[in-house]
Amino acid sequence: MGRDMFVRTLAGLSMSIRLGLVTAAFSAVVALAVGVSSALLGKTADMVLGALIDLVMGIPHMLLLILISFACGRGFLGVVVGISLTHWTSLARLIRAEVIALRESPYIQIAGKLGAGKWEIARVHMLPHLVPQFVTGLILLFPHAILHEASITFLGFGLMPEQAAIGIILSESMGQLVMGKWWLALFPGLCLVAVVVMFQKLGQSVCDVLDPGRVHR
Repeated sequence: MGRDMFVRTLAGLSMSIRLGLVTAAFSAVVALAVGVSSALLGKTADMVLGALIDLVMGIPHMLLLILISFACGRGFLGVVVGISLTHWTSLARLIRAEVIALRESPYIQIAGKLGAGKWEIARVHMLPHLVPQFVTGLILLFPHAILHEASITFLGFGLMPEQAAIGIILSESMGQLVMGKWWLALFPGLCLVAVVVMFQKLGQSVCDVLDPGRVHR
């Protein structure tokens, strides 16, 4: 149709990166809040939030993502809401386990005996220890977010067709493969894979820097 596919691919990657940053940040914040609350608010809250995590994780991931995105009207907002509400569970479990381990530490017990409240202990003594898990989880959520955005957009449940997005480019290129125009799918797909692998490696590197002992385990 006379369009510059290289420029369109770059625009699609830019859209995916912006969407990935927004959804990864929101998912990580939700995971931090749920994980800390589950570990500190008592057994009832832990049971309720644990059941919520199990419920979200028990539903097929792509199905839940498509349903939420479609219910929110698709487009950029629908994809952001859908990915944000389905990608926080694993990090929330990790943070919950870390908080449970921390609250048994002697200095946490002493702070409680000296009259410090639960939220004061969480803010002053626990949150600094949760920074490595939070930052690493935030970065590692990013490639999952852009892959799922491309997937549901490719299936027609994500971004609108008039928007420049890798999923739309790949979907449109399927009709051109039978005509021998394989490059219309190959190069946008390779660019998406390159971005995903780059952020995956970045997350692993940051995890090694923040937790040096992990390298020798």
